[in-house]
Amino acid sequence: MADERERFHQTWLHSDRAVPSRFVRPLLQFTHIEAAGGIVLLAATIAALVWANAGSGESYQEFWDTHVSFSIGSFHIDESLKHIVNDALMAIFFFVVGLEIKRELVVGELRDPKRAALPAIAALGGMILPALIYVAFVSGTGGEAMQGWGIPMATDIAFSVGVLSLLGSRISVGAKLFLLALAIADDIGAIAVIAVFYTTDLAFGWLLASLGALVAIAFASRVGIRSMGFYVVAGIVTWFFVFESGVHATLAGVALGFLTPAHAMYSDTEYYRKSKWILSRYDMDAASPRARERVDHDALDLSNIARESVSPLDRLELALHPWSSFVIVPIFALANAGVRFVDVDLLDAAASNVALGVAAGLVVGKSVGITLATFLAIRFGIGKLPPRSSWREVFGLATLAGIGFTVSLFITELAFADPQIVDRAKIGIFIGSTIAGVAGYLILRRSKTPDEELAAGREQLGLSEVSAER
Repeated sequence: MADERERFHQTWLHSDRAVPSRFVRPLLQFTHIEAAGGIVLLAATIAALVWANAGSGESYQEFWDTHVSFSIGSFHIDESLKHIVNDALMAIFFFVVGLEIKRELVVGELRDPKRAALPAIAALGGMILPALIYVAFVSGTGGEAMQGWGIPMATDIAFSVGVLSLLGSRISVGAKLFLLALAIADDIGAIAVIAVFYTTDLAFGWLLASLGALVAIAFASRVGIRSMGFYVVAGIVTWFFVFESGVHATLAGVALGFLTPAHAMYSDTEYYRKSKWILSRYDMDAASPRARERVDHDALDLSNIARESVSPLDRLELALHPWSSFVIVPIFALANAGVRFVDVDLLDAAASNVALGVAAGLVVGKSVGITLATFLAIRFGIGKLPPRSSWREVFGLATLAGIGFTVSLFITELAFADPQIVDRAKIGIFIGSTIAGVAGYLILRRSKTPDEELAAGREQLGLSEVSAER
């Protein structure tokens, strides 16, 4: 039975049906990269903590505070390595996030409003309650601490998917899709929060210039300009305009991701027809003096047709996603996760209102907020539970969504200027994310694999003894 199920699973995933070939296979590839990326991210986080606490800890701070200057005429940038990572490298990360969001909106779980409603409502519940819990903890403190309400709203996809990967077939594909759609809806909310509430000192001239650049890119795409070099240069110019405008520069990456075409130039039928026509022209007579030249020309034409039969969104995501998961995000963690514990009263810092507010928001706010919002949505007929999922599993997934690492650290750096508050918020992120990851794993670990469900069903029907005799 297990072999038959595996053969069916493989056949279904590799069929030409629209859902498996256009959505599930890319999604599974996405989860595999994220799961492996979670391991690298964890290693980078540990390395940052060890580095920051080695000796006096000055080498860590001095390295990331090193300034890099770059000038061309009147164009001048002078930023620390940490700011280059947070403002420039993370723009690529957010560009990939923008690609993922657009793919979900165009061909994924968020395409159908009815199917998108449940994870969107769940994500909303998982954003509102954590923020309220954080505010409740720090309301007596006031001041700068109040600005951190956005920290516990985020879900780290890499770590969440990494934990899910440890559970194997105990978690259904539907449940994984629910968590991913929820996390991506959560990303949309986090991006909106960063854009609206963590933007200061707007320079409207630069903001208008950035909007003009985005309009120019959209127009170029509409009229059929396909040169990747053009879009790379235009993207860098757009990033600089956004950087100078006062809006956080990483949001340029999100906007560019949204503008990336999600459909290929050639349809499947056109790809087949054009490829077949080129191949039919091949003259296998190697003695022909122009045979090599003709073959090279046709091969280049075939290569161009094959490339343009894959959407720019898919091509860019396939190329950049590994770099984002295995290089950019770990470097970000290395630059931002280095909290120094030496000579610090760790218990006092962990018991601070900021740390407790972040940790409680991630653990309690996410698990209760997502579960409650999901229950209300289903109660009012807006959606239904994923296949092979119970309310215990929904609560486990909601708890797992409390792993809020990358974007939570990112918002922390935007929210606070006081290094002491920054460190306390990061401690809260570490504590809350660890508890959420362990608790979510233990809750979901009780789920049954398909074979265990089948055996339990047979036993309940009294068929186990009959099957054994046969």
